[in-house]
Amino acid sequence: MSAKLLVVEDERDIRDMLLFALEEAGFQVTEASTAERALSLLAEGYKPDLFLVDWMLPGASGVELARRVKQKPELQDTPLILLTARGEEDDRVRGLEAGADDYVVKPFSPRELIARIRAVLRRAGGTVSTEAAIEIGGIRLDTASHRVTVKGETVKLGPTEYKILLFFMEHPERVFSRTQMLDAVWGHQVVVEERTIDVHMRRLRKALEPFGVEEYVQTVRGSGYRFSHRN
Repeated sequence: MSAKLLVVEDERDIRDMLLFALEEAGFQVTEASTAERALSLLAEGYKPDLFLVDWMLPGASGVELARRVKQKPELQDTPLILLTARGEEDDRVRGLEAGADDYVVKPFSPRELIARIRAVLRRAGGTVSTEAAIEIGGIRLDTASHRVTVKGETVKLGPTEYKILLFFMEHPERVFSRTQMLDAVWGHQVVVEERTIDVHMRRLRKALEPFGVEEYVQTVRGSGYRFSHRN
């Protein structure tokens, strides 16, 4: 069964784009143009698996809606993602402190947003269609079969390289340090040398090289690694 999303966005064009992209990705989508309408739907008994909320809404803001949702015992564990044009650290912290599980800064690509939604749902143990797959820049990762393909051709990956690629595709365009990568892929309880990640990055790039997409795995000097299909 696919996940139910409540999209709260006041701009019709953006809302229509979101509905199209999310339904194409297999989600069940309900829409609201204001926080008040979203709260009315909840009062009527609607319970989504995830909230996708714009920060700037008429009336009560997306941050206020996040606070009110998280105050409800039956919804406090339901994940919520904020859509925001605010990229400053203080604003991001405000959103997360209000109860948001993640934030996506505008402008964003629908594929990136869908990847982030699926990542948050997995962390929350939410329902994701068994048909769920992530596709970015021609790379398709099927989370049910653990198969990775590029233009229909199978990419052979070891289990660790698969986990790294899955993590990257769930968090595209973000820079992660070696420590963050190790914690995400190996877990906090496993002691592994930081440079181990470099070995696996080389293996991942080598596996992607025959398909011409190895440059998606990018080294950011002095910071760590990033997955991006943009030039």
